[in-house]
Amino acid sequence: MSESKTLQVTARGEREIVMTRVFDAPRTVVWEAFTKPELLKRWLLGPPGWSMPVCKLASKVGESYRYEWRGPKGEEMGMSGILKEFVPPERMVSTERFDQPWYPGECVGTIELTEQNGRTTLTQTLRYESREARDMVLKSEMERGLGMSYDRLDEVLAVAAAK
Repeated sequence: MSESKTLQVTARGEREIVMTRVFDAPRTVVWEAFTKPELLKRWLLGPPGWSMPVCKLASKVGESYRYEWRGPKGEEMGMSGILKEFVPPERMVSTERFDQPWYPGECVGTIELTEQNGRTTLTQTLRYESREARDMVLKSEMERGLGMSYDRLDEVLAVAAAK
């Protein structure tokens, strides 16, 4: 198991991006940070100055979710999808499509959490419709923005784990 506190990003096959990150918190606490709107809105923000005024989550297969972010200069970005698999506290699979697509097609994202000695490894796999879409995402600021979000998640988890 990786002991890295930084986000590890790798391309796999023709259409996937696999990201891993280790958190100093039990798996159930990390799961809650992904499935409780009041926690998710505190860390899934990207660059400084962004907020998430809309955070509608799905908790059953077939339900839809919706995220809307607002930037410091009034920029807006929205994303929604359908929950395909939901196995608390270990695995969640959902589709994602942005309102203003910055890559072609839809993505299927899988989040898997494994725990060892009170630390949780997050493995997040993103599968795109084409190699072109995957490569566009790899060349974007996604890694930087998600890395910042996961650093904020560390802070949220420290508070949650202390309770």
